[in-house]
Amino acid sequence: MSLWLLDTDHVSLLLERHPQISRQVANLGAEVVISIVTVQELFNGWVVRINGTQKVEDVVRLYGKLNRTVALFGRVRVLDFDEKAGETFQRLLKENPTLSKQRLQKDMRIAAIGLVNDAVVVTRNYRDFSQVPGLKIADWSRLDG
Repeated sequence: MSLWLLDTDHVSLLLERHPQISRQVANLGAEVVISIVTVQELFNGWVVRINGTQKVEDVVRLYGKLNRTVALFGRVRVLDFDEKAGETFQRLLKENPTLSKQRLQKDMRIAAIGLVNDAVVVTRNYRDFSQVPGLKIADWSRLDG
């Protein structure tokens, strides 16, 4: 059994009911996981959006989307950024200085979680994740209908 670790971009597409991603998640079931880093990124995004609007109708819509996000977290396994992932993350940055850029920090945490769990990271961000030695990546958004 392979683990398929959805990057934040793919979780966002899943929440928007992207057909190919929804189909893959339905077909693979328990093999599909997310990371605690993705949970953080999504919550941070919702907090900024909800706090940034004054229109009641926007707040209602955004809370509805936040509620769907929380419900998804209850249906999928969330992989932790544990001690092994932390060590792998530090090693990645030490051995690959180009991955130490601030904008890559959360992606590299996701990559470390993927490596520790021998998971395929499912992302559209090939440019950054492909720089990680030994990391398996896939993009379900490009699958044929």
